[in-house]
Amino acid sequence: MKNRFLLAGLTSVAVIAGCETMMAPVPTEQETLAVIRAGFQDRGIAKVDRLNQSDLQATCSKYHNNPPNGVRQQLEKAALATVRYPTDGRWLGDFKTGERIAQTGVGMQWSDTAATVNGGNCYACHQISKEEIAYGNIGPSLYNYGKVRGTSEQTLTYTWSKIWNTHSYNACSQMPRFGDAGILTEQQIKDVMALLLDPNSPVNK
Repeated sequence: MKNRFLLAGLTSVAVIAGCETMMAPVPTEQETLAVIRAGFQDRGIAKVDRLNQSDLQATCSKYHNNPPNGVRQQLEKAALATVRYPTDGRWLGDFKTGERIAQTGVGMQWSDTAATVNGGNCYACHQISKEEIAYGNIGPSLYNYGKVRGTSEQTLTYTWSKIWNTHSYNACSQMPRFGDAGILTEQQIKDVMALLLDPNSPVNK
């Protein structure tokens, strides 16, 4: 009998504890961010301030990457306004250099230095050339990119804008803002453009 009462008492405590857990308040955005920040620290050139969201990123988070059309259009228009096109009017560089940039993932990591030349690490998300067998599929395949799209002014402008600030055409894109964020130089972007659009590039064979 005594054991029965003890078991009943423990069951009641468990039920009460479970109810209290279910009724626990949902953490605020500030509390959630505080927990995230607590897990990071400055290390080398990688600083905790990278966790700070831009207004665009905060808006995309607010809408779970699916903002209303009006908001999306405003974000994309603002992003497009940040794009700086080639200062000399030349769009394409050297596709062989562009291939090396696409394959290189170093730069801006804690183990790098400020003098490290950044890569694009494009293969982490895209298939690009037929010869490369290690690539991600987060982004669309870019194989035959120029062969399919050609090199019209519209294609050149779109491709450059997409690389410079991807939010220009997809407000909540997860692709890095290679030009706007200072990841790649103008010349490096020209070389990646050549990789995608030069008819002699392995991408278009």
